[in-house]
Amino acid sequence: MGKIRILLVDDHAVVRKGLISLLEDEENLEVVGDVGSGKEALEIIPKLKPEIILLDLNMPEMSGMETAKHLKKLAPAIKILVFSMHNDADYVLKSIENGVDGYLLKDSEKDEILLGINTVYEGNKYFPPSISATLVGAIQTKGKSVSGPKNNLKTDVLSKKEKQILKLITEGKNSKEIADLLNLSIRTVSNHRANMLKKTNLSNTAELVRIASKEGI
Repeated sequence: MGKIRILLVDDHAVVRKGLISLLEDEENLEVVGDVGSGKEALEIIPKLKPEIILLDLNMPEMSGMETAKHLKKLAPAIKILVFSMHNDADYVLKSIENGVDGYLLKDSEKDEILLGINTVYEGNKYFPPSISATLVGAIQTKGKSVSGPKNNLKTDVLSKKEKQILKLITEGKNSKEIADLLNLSIRTVSNHRANMLKKTNLSNTAELVRIASKEGI
Protein backbone atom coordinates (compact mmCIF):
# COMPACT_ATOMS: atom_id res chain seq x y z
CA MET A 1 0.00 0.00 0.00
CA GLY A 2 1.43 3.37 -1.01
CA LYS A 3 1.78 6.39 1.18
CA ILE A 4 -0.96 9.02 1.42
CA ARG A 5 0.18 11.97 -0.68
CA ILE A 6 -0.33 15.31 1.09
CA LEU A 7 -0.04 18.90 -0.16
CA LEU A 8 0.23 21.73 2.38
CA VAL A 9 -1.30 25.10 1.46
CA ASP A 10 -0.63 27.94 3.91
CA ASP A 11 0.79 31.42 3.41
CA HIS A 12 2.94 31.10 6.55
CA ALA A 13 6.16 29.18 5.87
CA VAL A 14 6.63 28.45 9.58
CA VAL A 15 3.29 26.61 9.67
CA ARG A 16 4.21 24.54 6.63
CA LYS A 17 7.61 23.66 8.10
CA GLY A 18 5.98 22.71 11.39
CA LEU A 19 3.55 20.37 9.65
CA ILE A 20 6.32 18.81 7.57
CA SER A 21 8.28 18.14 10.76
CA LEU A 22 5.17 16.70 12.39
CA LEU A 23 4.28 14.36 9.53
CA GLU A 24 7.64 13.29 8.12
CA ASP A 25 8.11 10.36 10.52
CA GLU A 26 4.71 8.81 9.72
CA GLU A 27 5.27 5.71 7.60
CA ASN A 28 1.93 5.97 5.77
CA LEU A 29 2.19 9.68 4.92
CA GLU A 30 4.22 11.66 2.39
CA VAL A 31 4.23 15.45 2.09
CA VAL A 32 4.67 15.81 -1.67
CA GLY A 33 4.72 19.61 -1.64
CA ASP A 34 3.99 22.83 0.22
CA VAL A 35 2.88 26.14 -1.28
CA GLY A 36 1.96 29.56 0.06
CA SER A 37 -1.17 30.37 -1.92
CA GLY A 38 -4.31 28.89 -3.41
CA LYS A 39 -3.20 29.91 -6.90
CA GLU A 40 0.04 27.96 -6.53
CA ALA A 41 -1.91 24.96 -5.29
CA LEU A 42 -4.19 24.93 -8.32
CA GLU A 43 -1.20 25.19 -10.66
CA ILE A 44 0.86 22.43 -9.05
CA ILE A 45 -1.85 19.81 -8.41
CA PRO A 46 -1.63 18.18 -11.88
CA LYS A 47 2.09 17.59 -11.33
CA LEU A 48 2.10 16.50 -7.67
CA LYS A 49 -1.19 14.55 -7.70
CA PRO A 50 -1.91 14.89 -3.97
CA GLU A 51 -4.64 12.81 -2.34
CA ILE A 52 -5.19 15.15 0.60
CA ILE A 53 -4.74 18.91 0.89
CA LEU A 54 -4.27 20.62 4.25
CA LEU A 55 -5.68 24.07 3.53
CA ASP A 56 -5.46 27.34 5.44
CA LEU A 57 -8.44 29.69 5.11
CA ASN A 58 -6.85 33.13 5.47
CA MET A 59 -4.53 33.68 2.52
CA PRO A 60 -3.90 36.70 0.27
CA GLU A 61 -5.13 36.88 -3.34
CA MET A 62 -7.24 33.71 -3.18
CA SER A 63 -8.86 32.73 0.13
CA GLY A 64 -9.03 29.16 1.37
CA MET A 65 -12.79 29.14 0.76
CA GLU A 66 -12.34 30.14 -2.88
CA THR A 67 -9.46 27.69 -3.26
CA ALA A 68 -11.61 24.84 -1.92
CA LYS A 69 -14.39 25.65 -4.39
CA HIS A 70 -11.95 25.62 -7.33
CA LEU A 71 -10.25 22.46 -6.09
CA LYS A 72 -13.51 20.52 -5.95
CA LYS A 73 -14.20 21.47 -9.57
CA LEU A 74 -10.64 20.78 -10.75
CA ALA A 75 -10.05 17.53 -8.85
CA PRO A 76 -13.14 16.36 -6.93
CA ALA A 77 -11.42 13.16 -5.76
CA ILE A 78 -8.90 15.10 -3.67
CA LYS A 79 -9.82 15.33 0.01
CA ILE A 80 -9.65 18.82 1.53
CA LEU A 81 -8.86 19.13 5.22
CA VAL A 82 -9.05 22.70 6.50
CA PHE A 83 -6.24 23.66 8.91
CA SER A 84 -7.29 26.95 10.49
CA MET A 85 -7.10 29.09 13.60
CA HIS A 86 -10.82 29.94 13.32
CA ASN A 87 -13.27 27.88 15.36
CA ASP A 88 -16.44 29.93 14.91
CA ALA A 89 -19.48 28.43 13.23
CA ASP A 90 -19.55 30.82 10.25
CA TYR A 91 -16.12 29.70 9.05
CA VAL A 92 -16.95 26.03 9.53
CA LEU A 93 -20.33 26.21 7.80
CA LYS A 94 -18.92 28.19 4.88
CA SER A 95 -16.15 25.62 4.52
CA ILE A 96 -18.69 22.80 4.42
CA GLU A 97 -20.68 24.68 1.76
CA ASN A 98 -17.50 24.84 -0.33
CA GLY A 99 -17.04 21.10 -0.21
CA VAL A 100 -14.31 20.48 2.38
CA ASP A 101 -14.03 17.00 3.86
CA GLY A 102 -12.86 17.98 7.33
CA TYR A 103 -11.82 20.80 9.61
CA LEU A 104 -8.89 20.96 12.04
CA LEU A 105 -7.74 23.76 14.32
CA LYS A 106 -4.11 24.83 14.27
CA ASP A 107 -3.76 24.08 17.98
CA SER A 108 -4.75 20.43 17.42
CA GLU A 109 -2.57 17.72 18.95
CA LYS A 110 -0.62 15.46 16.58
CA ASP A 111 -2.96 12.52 17.23
CA GLU A 112 -5.96 14.65 16.22
CA ILE A 113 -4.25 15.77 13.01
CA LEU A 114 -3.34 12.19 12.09
CA LEU A 115 -6.87 11.02 12.87
CA GLY A 116 -8.29 13.76 10.64
CA ILE A 117 -5.99 12.84 7.76
CA ASN A 118 -6.71 9.12 7.97
CA THR A 119 -10.45 9.64 8.41
CA VAL A 120 -10.91 11.78 5.30
CA TYR A 121 -8.57 9.52 3.32
CA GLU A 122 -10.91 6.62 4.11
CA GLY A 123 -13.79 8.59 2.59
CA ASN A 124 -15.38 9.91 5.78
CA LYS A 125 -15.85 13.47 7.00
CA TYR A 126 -13.88 14.69 10.01
CA PHE A 127 -14.90 17.45 12.40
CA PRO A 128 -13.38 17.23 15.91
CA PRO A 129 -15.66 17.43 18.96
CA SER A 130 -14.82 21.10 19.61
CA ILE A 131 -15.97 22.06 16.11
CA SER A 132 -19.06 19.85 16.32
CA ALA A 133 -19.99 21.47 19.63
CA THR A 134 -19.56 24.93 18.07
CA LEU A 135 -21.96 24.01 15.27
CA VAL A 136 -24.53 22.59 17.67
CA GLY A 137 -24.32 25.74 19.79
CA ALA A 138 -24.91 27.91 16.73
CA ILE A 139 -27.92 25.85 15.69
CA GLN A 140 -29.42 26.00 19.17
CA THR A 141 -28.83 29.74 19.43
CA LYS A 142 -30.72 30.29 16.19
CA GLY A 143 -33.59 28.23 17.48
CA LYS A 144 -33.14 25.48 14.92
CA SER A 145 -32.75 22.69 17.41
CA VAL A 146 -36.25 21.28 17.75
CA SER A 147 -37.15 18.35 19.97
CA GLY A 148 -38.49 15.49 17.90
CA PRO A 149 -40.65 12.51 18.79
CA LYS A 150 -39.07 9.93 21.04
CA ASN A 151 -39.93 6.98 18.78
CA ASN A 152 -37.82 5.86 15.82
CA LEU A 153 -34.84 7.95 16.88
CA LYS A 154 -31.78 7.88 14.61
CA THR A 155 -29.63 6.93 17.59
CA ASP A 156 -31.74 3.83 18.35
CA VAL A 157 -29.56 1.90 15.90
CA LEU A 158 -26.41 2.56 17.94
CA SER A 159 -24.92 0.07 20.37
CA LYS A 160 -24.48 0.87 24.06
CA LYS A 161 -20.75 1.45 23.54
CA GLU A 162 -21.39 3.73 20.54
CA LYS A 163 -23.87 5.79 22.55
CA GLN A 164 -21.30 6.04 25.33
CA ILE A 165 -18.71 7.34 22.88
CA LEU A 166 -21.22 9.70 21.27
CA LYS A 167 -22.11 11.20 24.64
CA LEU A 168 -18.44 11.94 25.28
CA ILE A 169 -18.14 13.53 21.82
CA THR A 170 -21.08 15.84 22.57
CA GLU A 171 -19.30 16.84 25.78
CA GLY A 172 -16.37 18.07 23.69
CA LYS A 173 -13.97 15.20 24.35
CA ASN A 174 -11.47 14.45 21.58
CA SER A 175 -10.65 10.94 20.38
CA LYS A 176 -7.57 10.57 22.59
CA GLU A 177 -9.50 11.61 25.70
CA ILE A 178 -12.31 9.20 24.82
CA ALA A 179 -9.82 6.39 24.25
CA ASP A 180 -8.20 7.04 27.64
CA LEU A 181 -11.53 7.24 29.47
CA LEU A 182 -12.88 4.01 27.96
CA ASN A 183 -9.56 2.14 27.85
CA LEU A 184 -9.70 1.84 24.05
CA SER A 185 -7.23 2.58 21.27
CA ILE A 186 -7.65 5.78 19.24
CA ARG A 187 -8.15 3.61 16.15
CA THR A 188 -11.01 1.76 17.86
CA VAL A 189 -12.67 5.07 18.73
CA SER A 190 -12.22 6.20 15.11
CA ASN A 191 -13.82 2.98 13.87
CA HIS A 192 -16.78 3.46 16.22
CA ARG A 193 -17.23 7.01 14.90
CA ALA A 194 -17.22 5.78 11.30
CA ASN A 195 -19.70 3.00 12.16
CA MET A 196 -22.04 5.49 13.84
CA LEU A 197 -22.10 7.62 10.70
CA LYS A 198 -22.90 4.58 8.55
CA LYS A 199 -25.64 3.33 10.89
CA THR A 200 -27.34 6.73 11.11
CA ASN A 201 -26.78 7.55 7.42
CA LEU A 202 -25.15 10.87 8.33
CA SER A 203 -22.21 12.43 6.50
CA ASN A 204 -20.17 13.95 9.34
CA THR A 205 -19.67 14.13 13.09
CA ALA A 206 -21.24 17.57 13.31
CA GLU A 207 -24.57 16.16 12.11
CA LEU A 208 -24.21 13.24 14.51
CA VAL A 209 -23.66 15.58 17.47
CA ARG A 210 -26.66 17.66 16.44
CA ILE A 211 -28.88 14.58 16.34
CA ALA A 212 -27.48 13.35 19.65
CA SER A 213 -28.26 16.69 21.31
CA LYS A 214 -31.77 16.69 19.87
CA GLU A 215 -32.44 13.12 20.95
CA GLY A 216 -31.06 13.55 24.44
CA ILE A 217 -27.91 11.43 24.27
